[in-house]
Amino acid sequence: MTLADAIEQSAAPRAAALAVDQLIAADPTAAERLNDPLLARAVATVTGASRAFSTLLVFDPGALHVLGDLDHRSPPVSTSIEDLRRWKRLEELRIAARDLLGLDDVEAATRAIAQCARDVLTASLALAQPAEPLAVIGMGKLGGDELNYASDIDVMFVGQGDPGALERAARRTMEATRPSFRIDANLRPQGRDGPLVRSIASYQAYWERWAEPWEMQALLKARFAAGAESLGREFEAVAEQRLWSTTFSADDLRQLRHMKARTEADLARRGLTDREVKLGRGGIRDIEFAVQLLQLVHGRLDEDLRSPTTLTALSVLAEAGYVDGGDAAALAEAYRFLRMLEHRLQLYDGAQVHAMPVDDGERTRIARTMGFADGRAGSALEQLDAALARHQGTVRTIHERLYFRPLLEAFAGADDELLHRPGAIEARLAAFGFSDGPRTRAAVHELTRGLTRSSRLMQQMLPVLLSWLSTTPDPDLGLLCLRNLSDQRDRAEELARAFRDSPEAARRLCSLVGTSRMTADLLARNIDLVARLPDSGRLSTQARPELVSRARTALDWRPDLADRQRALRRWKDRNLFGIVARDLLGAATTDEVGRDLTTLAEASLEAALAALDPAVPFAVIALGRFAGSELSYASDLDVVFVYEGSGAADRAEADRVASGLRRFVDGASPAEQIWNIDLGLRPEGKQGPISRSLSSYDRYFEQWALVWERQAMLRARPVAGDAALGVAFMALLDGFVWEPGLSADDRREIRRMKARIERERLQPGDDPQFHLKLGRGALVDVEFTAQLLQLEHGIREPSTTAALRALVEHDALDPHDGLALGESYRFCERTRNRMFLVRSAPGDALPQQGAPLTWLARSLDTTPAELREEYRRVTRRARAVVERVFYGIT
Repeated sequence: MTLADAIEQSAAPRAAALAVDQLIAADPTAAERLNDPLLARAVATVTGASRAFSTLLVFDPGALHVLGDLDHRSPPVSTSIEDLRRWKRLEELRIAARDLLGLDDVEAATRAIAQCARDVLTASLALAQPAEPLAVIGMGKLGGDELNYASDIDVMFVGQGDPGALERAARRTMEATRPSFRIDANLRPQGRDGPLVRSIASYQAYWERWAEPWEMQALLKARFAAGAESLGREFEAVAEQRLWSTTFSADDLRQLRHMKARTEADLARRGLTDREVKLGRGGIRDIEFAVQLLQLVHGRLDEDLRSPTTLTALSVLAEAGYVDGGDAAALAEAYRFLRMLEHRLQLYDGAQVHAMPVDDGERTRIARTMGFADGRAGSALEQLDAALARHQGTVRTIHERLYFRPLLEAFAGADDELLHRPGAIEARLAAFGFSDGPRTRAAVHELTRGLTRSSRLMQQMLPVLLSWLSTTPDPDLGLLCLRNLSDQRDRAEELARAFRDSPEAARRLCSLVGTSRMTADLLARNIDLVARLPDSGRLSTQARPELVSRARTALDWRPDLADRQRALRRWKDRNLFGIVARDLLGAATTDEVGRDLTTLAEASLEAALAALDPAVPFAVIALGRFAGSELSYASDLDVVFVYEGSGAADRAEADRVASGLRRFVDGASPAEQIWNIDLGLRPEGKQGPISRSLSSYDRYFEQWALVWERQAMLRARPVAGDAALGVAFMALLDGFVWEPGLSADDRREIRRMKARIERERLQPGDDPQFHLKLGRGALVDVEFTAQLLQLEHGIREPSTTAALRALVEHDALDPHDGLALGESYRFCERTRNRMFLVRSAPGDALPQQGAPLTWLARSLDTTPAELREEYRRVTRRARAVVERVFYGIT
């Protein structure tokens, strides 16, 4: 092969020709030497693939000598930092040339780069001249023999002796290394804030008390790299003992998976999901992460799985039956392809690049360095794009089913090796949150039995369904709910259609049923709603007029009360599902949930009231959180009824409507209840009439009403019935609520009432330290503080959060105080709402411990300890405001 032929066959002929011209200009003897076909091909190949190495060839005469004898590896030097840097560049050139020419495969290239890094660290230590034993521990790709051309080298230092002297020696070592490799010691305990060098005992103490799951995962690849070998090997042994004596819980693995999901979300925001070959969907990290999680799950029981090298570990996992053999082969093929592509991206400029470029010319050059050539199968670039998409799709598909497919085969008796490996199935199920192995096996059998299309689809989808369920707060609950939703043939077929049409519907359904049994109960009666899950817009609550119209349409044609009740309850359930789903899927804020629930309640009352056909003007006045559009899932509807009229006949009609509305909405039993109507705030309470005329309210407010009733009516708002009557009622309240002002006696009475609530309203068993409603600085504290200030300053706003904003705008509340009160209010309300969904029952205090607290914390994307700490933080700040502003304590 002539030099011209070699240049023409290179990935970038123009760039290679220019580099050769510059080389000959710098060294005239090079022209004759390039008559050697092997050297010519090496030079053309390297210069066509790498601008960085082209520059090296022009300015370093030793580079051409390296390319002339690629089998010869020069020994590392430690005469100076600059000499070491030059040696590293020439050795990297040799490795890259062998890689590009196909003399070495990906594994050989990464091992060679890792060995080069270890040699540089050894030489840097010699230059640093530590006076006491100091060892460098390779982490990440260095520890796994998997370095890239542009990799950082992740390290930790372990030492024995004077901490100050060791710290200085380690810093000198890093300074000597840095011209050759980017060196990163941030994986050490406490990161940049921690000491650079620790003793083995110090590492042990840290791991025992403070290490996060990701730090233990990082120890998978911790290996001695340079320095005092006996100390480094002792560290290896201690780290391995600590890692493999650690049981990785479902929460630990959940945290690791969540960290990875956050990385993917960040890539998606930057538009790099498909271009990123390392962190993107179906990229290198998918393979590495899946392998490492399986190592963490099974490595305690099986020492053969503990290799720090991804391909070695994957091979062993397949041989032992933990991974399907075909899946392992596909992953290994994709890994080699993706790592080679990553290398080609980085070789051009020696930069830490992991994303495919946008420019077609650059991508074509990369395609050619990957060995693709224009031909009948398409252009080199088209072939690269197709191969990349194929490998990414394969990796992502296998990644999503990898954890559970072997289990399902074992359940079916097809994977005897895994089935008979002691504890393997139980370990994997427990690690991914499925605590009841027999129940999981039974559920899998129920979901896949039979020969129907739906059962065959479930057989195909179950691995990925289990994977999605494993990320939910309660995977066992989710699997049970999924099985129950499939227990009738019509529902199973409906589910199968939805899953077939949209995998996103299946993913979202898993998220919902693994969090709340309530969602499964709603779907059991309305299975067609599953098809709406992929589109959050189809789950949105309609505006009030549309809701009222649809509710009345659902009732109008039905002849009797029982049918109308059932129709309204089903209509409410279908709309409630949309609210719950958007809440759990993160598509709605706490304020939006409150408004949607309120709108749904208003429309329910309006439709029910219209069905009763009042013969007198009749209106429903909301109070409390209902009036403020801040309903929670567990809220009663606090209301009073008002009518316009006089005389016994009008009163009798109003009482008929009021009693009928209450029976209609309350139902005869909890199972029939649509909403719980609470009339306890009406004048005279339970002793008072169920409805009053407008004139009766006027007399009562003028003669008998107490301060607490003024406070209650502060949040009044008409929500159903005769609109003109509602306006008249609100006008009546102007004189009662707002005109008297607030006397010193009134303030004292409100404070006494608040103190009495704190003492008397807690339920037996509730934890007062973590009470979301009555706790210090919690919901009631915020509400009373806002209402006191509203009465003092005439701020007419039934919503607590809106009232806080208005008080700040009118200089009636310090902005920082308003933020503190609002933050606590929203935190407590969101947590209280989520607790209802997770427990399927009302409750106002955080669970004290155990599974309920864990499930609640997981559903809020936190841990039990962090959830309690957040409660303390926000309520402590709010209580300080309450004591100063409400109680006047300075």
